[in-house]
Amino acid sequence: MGDPIKKIELKDGTTRYRFVIDIGRDPATGKRRQLTKTYGTKKEARAEYAKIKHQTDEGTFVVPDKTTVSDWLDTWLKSTTVDVEKATAANYADALLPVRERLGGKRLQAVTEEDVDDLVSWMLTSGRKRGGKVGSGLGVRSVQLTLGRFRSSLNVALRRRLVVRNVAQYTQIPREARRKAAAAAAQRVPWSETEVREFLASIRDHRLHAPVLLALIGMRPAEVCGLRWSAVDLEAGTLSVELTRTLVEGEVEEKGPKSEKGKRKLPLSKPLHAALKAFKARQAAEAIRAGELYARSGFVLVDELGRPWKTDRLRRAIYKLMDQAKVRKVRPYDARHACLTYLATSGVPDVIVSAWAGHADLSFTKRVYIHPNVEHLRQAADQLGELLG
Repeated sequence: MGDPIKKIELKDGTTRYRFVIDIGRDPATGKRRQLTKTYGTKKEARAEYAKIKHQTDEGTFVVPDKTTVSDWLDTWLKSTTVDVEKATAANYADALLPVRERLGGKRLQAVTEEDVDDLVSWMLTSGRKRGGKVGSGLGVRSVQLTLGRFRSSLNVALRRRLVVRNVAQYTQIPREARRKAAAAAAQRVPWSETEVREFLASIRDHRLHAPVLLALIGMRPAEVCGLRWSAVDLEAGTLSVELTRTLVEGEVEEKGPKSEKGKRKLPLSKPLHAALKAFKARQAAEAIRAGELYARSGFVLVDELGRPWKTDRLRRAIYKLMDQAKVRKVRPYDARHACLTYLATSGVPDVIVSAWAGHADLSFTKRVYIHPNVEHLRQAADQLGELLG
């Protein structure tokens, strides 16, 4: 075999060194592919030829490709969300929006580690597009989600030999950003028992008393909005969590709980039983007044015309009630945390607390939802007092 490096002379008299090398067959068509490379010196050309030849023999050569980051993300999302729920697929796509904005038009093979580091920095300082002040920084959790999804997509690109390496593999969120996020999370404390009682006392005669109680017994907002009267047995004193009702890309989606453990039957406490009974009677009166205008949707949480609520409306209504009651403002979802903390610190066995929450993992319930405060720790202090005399 002759020297694969050929000397060529351009029209302007410049000398260049060129080679043509086989790089395997196209996986789609089966046709042989060749690559032509030109260099200024024979030494450079020879070194590159040897490198490509070694990589093709080893099966590690990455064919130059013009696919952009957005093009690849479209391909990856299509394959990775085949068997997932609509809400999950939407979350995947949303998490990658910052990547598309900053890197979408760039060739996938041209993205560097510095590009990914800059992406993280931009997201932490000015990447917010919604859910707060536009142009402010996103939370660490959002950045972690984006980085995780991008890494996963690049792992697949690496496996398909579209890129040489995963340039997002070692990108880290700065320690200071993680420290601030942890400090902010520590300040987000669910209501105490006293605060729960104060809030309930202020809304006892409000139309939303029963739905708020549902949130305060640990039901998720989507479960409250998805609860139907057919799943409430006032005679037996139970309710069944069978359906969730949430927003996905601006549209209402009704589906079962996200896990088998999420489907559960809960006994009604006396206050909740009375509140639901009163709420049902109130809705019957509203239906009579509205006549044919009444929707009769069958949901527990409806307006005066029987139209079911969405989670965003429930959240706004609860915030308004908090303002009127002049209690400390917390996220409505934190009512779930407050409920499970109360159960766990009141001596209810862990397995019961986890089953009540609809969790399959006991350790997850304790790690994420249980928040002992100083009053809960006082019991330990009393026990130590007896030991220490």
